[in-house]
Amino acid sequence: MSDIIVMTSGGACRIELNRPECANLVTTDMVQSLTQALQSIAADVKLVVIAGHGEDFCKGRDYQTAPESAGAGKAAPNALKIREQMTGPIMRLYTALRDLPVPSLSIVQGAAYGFGCALAGACDVTLAGESAHFRLPEMGRGLPPTLAMSALWDRVSARTIGYMVYSTAELAARDALTVGLANAVVSDAELEARSTTLIETVCKQPLDAVKAVKEYLKAAPSMPSAARGGFGASLFAGVLSSR
Repeated sequence: MSDIIVMTSGGACRIELNRPECANLVTTDMVQSLTQALQSIAADVKLVVIAGHGEDFCKGRDYQTAPESAGAGKAAPNALKIREQMTGPIMRLYTALRDLPVPSLSIVQGAAYGFGCALAGACDVTLAGESAHFRLPEMGRGLPPTLAMSALWDRVSARTIGYMVYSTAELAARDALTVGLANAVVSDAELEARSTTLIETVCKQPLDAVKAVKEYLKAAPSMPSAARGGFGASLFAGVLSSR
């Protein structure tokens, strides 16, 4: 079975990481498949859902299969090759996620480490089970997690990111909720039902309204305060006039 499962039903496109035997560690091929799935959602999709199969959402990247890893007897790759082979695919994924015309929802249980933490937090909405725990552990390997930091930059405060990076500390689900990394926390037993309710609620809404809200949330933060109202009025008028 594929390491990435894509299913579209009822207006929602569900993308599931499917390596439960290794806590859904992602390979470069999986990153590329995720990007392709995000870039090719159907025109009538109203919500993209990202989940992990098994006990953990995603425990990060699979460094054993990373193309930039230098094996025994191999020369370490130079900075240009690392940028092309490692950072390029990941940044294209983050861009594809941010460029979605509809909202994204991550459903998190168990570990969300490194890339998994960034993927979960970069979504527009993050629903976490009580077992969820978030961590940026890369500094323990002597690596600055600047890619993950870029994905989380406008999701949580710089102070929170700095603490997670320097301390490599794990944030429990309730702590993640407090700092804004998660939007809601429910018991693991309720996670599926609550996520289904949220998905159904979004997918009942008109597609043009869903897209207008997403467009506003993407564009408004970078606008001067005086322009945000006018932009909102234009989006509202555009939706209303098309009915």
